[in-house]
Amino acid sequence: MYSFRFVLAILIGAGTFASSAHASRVHRSPTSGQVTHHTRSITSKRYHRTRGQQSIQPDRVMQIQQALIREHYLSGEPTGKWDSTTVAAMQKYQSDQGWQTKLMPDSRALKKLGLGPDYSNALNAKDATFSDPPPTSTIPAQQDQGFTAASGARQ
Repeated sequence: MYSFRFVLAILIGAGTFASSAHASRVHRSPTSGQVTHHTRSITSKRYHRTRGQQSIQPDRVMQIQQALIREHYLSGEPTGKWDSTTVAAMQKYQSDQGWQTKLMPDSRALKKLGLGPDYSNALNAKDATFSDPPPTSTIPAQQDQGFTAASGARQ
């Protein structure tokens, strides 16, 4: 019986040692000098969304062309197409103002042409009154003297 217990103790000890040896193994990368690179899948290129304004709407091009014609930078009738003559006229207008001459119109140029944002439909625009400001002081004289005394200012 004694030998059975001895063998059982050795098997349990060996099992415990073997499981701890496997659990503490560090998984290392290969040392052959090869570097693995992660590549982007092909599907991600298919669903790439371009952001920002890609072109100017024809009705907006008509407005810009009308303004450039009015300012004598473009001749003829507005077509609604952002063609090379319109681009050249817009670049010339921006250059004459001392601004950048990129392909898309500059916001300052559009505002100067009278094509800036329209705030007539803003929430507060309909009920806005542009009356004269109130008089310089609507505070009663006695209360105003109290404020002056409390502030420590001399009269």
